[in-house]
Amino acid sequence: MGDSQAGGVPRAATVCVIGAGLSGLAAAHALAARGIDFVCLERAADVGGIWRQPGAGEQGPGYRSLHLNTAKQLTGYSDFPMPAELPLYPGHADVAAYLRAFAEWAGLLPHVELDTDVLAVRPEGDGTWTVTSRDARGEVTRRCFEHVVVASGHNTRAALPDPLPPGAESFAGTILHSMDFQDGGDFAGQRVVVVGMGASGVDIACDLSRYAARTTLSVRRGLHLVPKQLFGMSVDLIADAPWWQDMAFDNQRSFVEKALFVARGKLSDYGLPEPDHAIFSSAVTISDEILSRIRHGAVVPRPAIDSLDGARVTFTDGTVEEADAIVYCTGFGMDFPFLPAGCPTGDGQGTVELYKRVVAPDLPGLHFVGLIRPVGSITRLVEAQSRWVAGIVEGKAALPPADVMREEIDTYLEGIEERYGRTTGGSSIQVDVGPYLRELRELQEA
Repeated sequence: MGDSQAGGVPRAATVCVIGAGLSGLAAAHALAARGIDFVCLERAADVGGIWRQPGAGEQGPGYRSLHLNTAKQLTGYSDFPMPAELPLYPGHADVAAYLRAFAEWAGLLPHVELDTDVLAVRPEGDGTWTVTSRDARGEVTRRCFEHVVVASGHNTRAALPDPLPPGAESFAGTILHSMDFQDGGDFAGQRVVVVGMGASGVDIACDLSRYAARTTLSVRRGLHLVPKQLFGMSVDLIADAPWWQDMAFDNQRSFVEKALFVARGKLSDYGLPEPDHAIFSSAVTISDEILSRIRHGAVVPRPAIDSLDGARVTFTDGTVEEADAIVYCTGFGMDFPFLPAGCPTGDGQGTVELYKRVVAPDLPGLHFVGLIRPVGSITRLVEAQSRWVAGIVEGKAALPPADVMREEIDTYLEGIEERYGRTTGGSSIQVDVGPYLRELRELQEA
């Protein structure tokens, strides 16, 4: 963009991509493939996002036992498949190496500024965006861009119960969030309570059960637990099959409910609460291992924590255990401190308000890639989002007026509320892989 100025701020490139994880690299690749000038800012010391953090010893939602829950065929980039020698569900180190190899293959590394924190992203009166960042030396830079693509993920702020159980201040052990958890071996010989039955909760409980003297899984609300494979096939490969895509939603739900009953029976038979909602009406938990660990006595299920007292943990059913540590696997809050207030959570309550889950209707030039939660692999979706954004940047994909975009957002959120309940937090970014992918492809073809 040369040496032109906007409001006294140097114009550095056409697009600023924030984040160099799986989504950010997809966005960068789509821009590079079209010859669009861009800069990618990444706060970590290398590309790869959460997948590199366990090996790097950084705080983050990754942990050393982390593996893909989606098949490698659907998780690799379309132009750069995962190596054939990798297992169906690679571990974090393999995924990190793959993402690094992709960045090298696609020629993205020269565009990536590592160890760079984004401090502020602000719109200017001329339609450009000023991005303020700080590098590893502590130097602060302000640059002007025509477009900003936020691809920094939504597992950024640890969400702990508020308030913690009565007596938490007196607990004699360690209380931590899954964001601070690295390896089960760090708790060898200890008695550990894991709170939460989401993906990280069951993974961490299984990991701990190989090292801890006792591993307890505290579950407040029942969730649908889905094995990684049904009928010998990865569940996301089943969901990608044409016969599944052609099936009506109610029939899909009935099919899965019957298949799950055959595969594992009732969750109450394992001492876990039954879900209070139909499958696909909330996030599901994918695990091949947790039920086996429970059946083998390596993980002991309990209900919610009622109170704490010294080393004593009392559960809502009146049972009492002593514990040395409590690991809260209670999810994450969306946090974009560098963005203008209320964006993209326009109502201030956590509901994400984006046209086609990508575009901020009242802030031209601001786009989001990867701010979605599919049941299945996210990769094809972020690639499609990225190609659409690249088309917008090129001027080949036109956006409708802001009021039309807001109407689409309202319709989408009404459908989400009907299916999932109140549209805050994670529920407001839920998408179904097949229908959403078709939507994005239609946008690119329009």
